[in-house]
Amino acid sequence: MSIATKICGLSSEAAVAAAIEGGASYLGFVFYPPSPRAVTAARAAALCAGVPADFRRVALFVDADDAAIAAVIKAAPIDILQFHGHESPARVAEVKARFGRAVMKAIAVASAVDVLAAEPYEEVADILLFDAKPPRRADALPGGNGLAFDWQLIAGRRWRLPWMLSGGLTAALLPEAVQISGARLVDVSSGVERRPGDKDPDKIGEFLRVARGL
Repeated sequence: MSIATKICGLSSEAAVAAAIEGGASYLGFVFYPPSPRAVTAARAAALCAGVPADFRRVALFVDADDAAIAAVIKAAPIDILQFHGHESPARVAEVKARFGRAVMKAIAVASAVDVLAAEPYEEVADILLFDAKPPRRADALPGGNGLAFDWQLIAGRRWRLPWMLSGGLTAALLPEAVQISGARLVDVSSGVERRPGDKDPDKIGEFLRVARGL
């Protein structure tokens, strides 16, 4: 089975083009202002303008209110809403019903107990995403910190939903990460950047080339 890939934190035409050319399945856009990868709704609309319909466009939010979500959906052709904060299962269900979009819920993982937090979301989300829990510091972001977690924590588990592996992935680490975790969907952001927020088209291409070969 091939590995499907999400390139997250896209903010330039060159990066979007590299993701499309390389065969990414998901294109991720961040709507969380503290992130160096954040874009506005208008910018996302411009970046999505030439994206073929078979690529799924993902909008990443962190504890956003309905107005912020509505503004993005109104401006840009978004297929999936990704929630990367402390959104409860009830909140996920509410937003999914209100906006009529598929929902991806991120689960922050550092221990086996953290993995169990995914279970309530199986009833309300469409995709789970397992990411490394952010470091304990004031400037830490909910994701995109370039950190990996112990992939053995999710190895061999069975979920009722499709699930995606994230956190510290690079082209070099991808084969081992997939082998250990059993992931068939993967997400990368910092691992294809020159610096935070600056995607490298060559790194995107290499990551996708490795994913295609697995």
